[in-house]
Amino acid sequence: MGHGLFATSTLRKGDFILEYRGRRIPTPQADLSKSRYLFEIDRSLTIDGSPRFNLARYINHSCKPNCEADMRDGRILIYASRDIANGEELTIDYGEEYFDEFIKPVGCKCAHCHGRFEWPSLARLPR
Repeated sequence: MGHGLFATSTLRKGDFILEYRGRRIPTPQADLSKSRYLFEIDRSLTIDGSPRFNLARYINHSCKPNCEADMRDGRILIYASRDIANGEELTIDYGEEYFDEFIKPVGCKCAHCHGRFEWPSLARLPR
């Protein structure tokens, strides 16, 4: 669980949220990278989302996510997979490969797996 990203308004199922952005690198190069912000487009291209301008990199993993990624024309677009309340953390399923390599060895810390469901107070959100 990193910084996290939170909704600043109510989102409806299907609403576009943001794009996963970064440098496109060959997937074989990405396989050797130490970065945890890699999003594979296909067998030949991967987006290295490590630059801080990529706000989507702050979306944490959840085994019961409220967002999903859709690939269109080589772009990775993030949409709400259900209604999301103002102040609720945005989450996405990072996928089996990432889960097995990075999450499973230390145990999943998502709210679903820990039986907690907390939304931050809007008063604590940066403006």
